[in-house]
Amino acid sequence: MKVCYVIGAGQFGDGLPRPFKGDMVIACDGGFGHCAERGIRVDMAVGDFDSLGYVPKHPQVAVLPPEKDDTDTGWAVKEGWKRGYREFVLYGVTGGRISHTMANVQLLAGLAVKGGHGILVGEGVWYRVIYNEEIVFGKEEEGYLSVFCLGDEALGVCEKGLKYELDHAKLTKEYPVGVSNEFIGKESSVAVREGMLLLIWEKKGE
Repeated sequence: MKVCYVIGAGQFGDGLPRPFKGDMVIACDGGFGHCAERGIRVDMAVGDFDSLGYVPKHPQVAVLPPEKDDTDTGWAVKEGWKRGYREFVLYGVTGGRISHTMANVQLLAGLAVKGGHGILVGEGVWYRVIYNEEIVFGKEEEGYLSVFCLGDEALGVCEKGLKYELDHAKLTKEYPVGVSNEFIGKESSVAVREGMLLLIWEKKGE
């Protein structure tokens, strides 16, 4: 499936986007600088460009007003959705101001309820939101996996193949029972029958 990569101005995180033919890369404000430094192709640049300090000379640039309802990242996700993308990978959107990281988690939630998927790639940490669905991890995965309820409650939560398993449990927003589970070298999965979960995967030692 084609992927829309959104590159922000924050902490860049692990690895590099590797877009294939048909994928799209949208650089948000200072994210354009990240792309220039790392040799990442840019298909579109968006933002008010306060953090970058100049408007890029690029064939596709959307200059946004500083005062707006959407963040630059949120605008980029909406643009990718309008262009038909349903899989999103976001770099440079964690670290720095926690308010922006939380806003980007909410973008993942918005994608999930519409049937899309998104991942935030941080430094030693990945974020993913699932809604009425299951996600499967390969046995090669390592580190900690924390699961949080987004919303009043999440029903029928199952965690299999991890150090601590859950079987059709109910999670609520008031009690963080899913913190710091661990991959143990087996194929594993997290599923929720009804509701939304935030998954945070952290590497050990980070």
